[in-house]
Amino acid sequence: MLMAHSLDDIVAAVRNAAAEHAPLRIRGAGSKDFYGGLLAGEVLNVSAHRGIIAYEPTELYITAKGGTPLAEIEAALAEKGQMLAFEPPHFSGGDAGPAGASVGSAGATVGGCVAAGLSGPRRQQAGAVRDFVLGVKLVDGTGQVLNFGGQVMKNVAGYDVSRVIAGSLGTLGVIAEATLKVLPKPVSETTLVFDCDAAEAIRRLNEWGGLPLPISASFWHDGQLWLRLSGARAAVEAATGKLGGNVAVNPEKHWNSIREQTHPAFAASPLWRLALPSNVPSPELEGLRAIEWGGALRWYAGEVDGDHAAVRAAAASLGGHAMLYRASESLRCLEGAFAPLTPALLALHSRLKKAFDPQGILNPGRLCAEY
Repeated sequence: MLMAHSLDDIVAAVRNAAAEHAPLRIRGAGSKDFYGGLLAGEVLNVSAHRGIIAYEPTELYITAKGGTPLAEIEAALAEKGQMLAFEPPHFSGGDAGPAGASVGSAGATVGGCVAAGLSGPRRQQAGAVRDFVLGVKLVDGTGQVLNFGGQVMKNVAGYDVSRVIAGSLGTLGVIAEATLKVLPKPVSETTLVFDCDAAEAIRRLNEWGGLPLPISASFWHDGQLWLRLSGARAAVEAATGKLGGNVAVNPEKHWNSIREQTHPAFAASPLWRLALPSNVPSPELEGLRAIEWGGALRWYAGEVDGDHAAVRAAAASLGGHAMLYRASESLRCLEGAFAPLTPALLALHSRLKKAFDPQGILNPGRLCAEY
């Protein structure tokens, strides 16, 4: 394992690997090792390359080195009443981590957060990780240091490469630094609980989604629909009175269990993640575990007669796609974690990969089996 304590260490490691055509596995805390495809190559551990570089609460941005723990960033933001609004999961430390999965070392990093591109329950209201990435400093597959984006949205012009890095799983470069937009924490929050089946939950969520309600998160599991309202106190109180339901007591533990996927709904392997139009009925598949993001995210356990193609076909027939989110590494590699790309998209991805990583040494097979 290679340890990188500085930007120079990262550059040297990548240049040496490129010269030897040796694959590198980019790793921070290892909290997302379960996610994506093949884990291959000598580990380049960047967790020691850490520290907050700049934080401007009035300008709503924070810049940190790639190995900086998310916990450290969130603690700094909390002191100023601010947050990472997309609620990135940590999957590390204490009892956190995906249910039924092995947990990486403590200290999930900001680099891993951006590279994985995973968002928590508040994504329904706030947006995804890529919507909050203002800029990145990247070490590409040749060891060249590249800077993209800036510290405010008005500095982002042309092709927004920094957002392409979000969700690329380290296949385009090592994230040496990241600048993220931050937002104030809501003044008031209330969680309501309703008893209903999955079909009724989808109907209600889409009905409520068309109304001016301060809904920041939703979660259905096992006959109960949880709805979080966030915003100005008057708006939250008005919505609470209009929607009814039962007010949850101390709901923070519940939402954290969803964010960190320690909730029983996620205790399954294989576990499928289906992204669908929010208003479509649930596909005719067995094993529905949970519904999130206003109906746009559905979680399924197990297999359909062992036919993974059937799961992907069911999602595609409704205008969405399916991901083999959690399974053994051998199964993820055999079946492919992500939905297969069309020839046109694969060609585009391949050209992008070639431009950033000509030797194909960075996290090979992690995002796409073809590279």
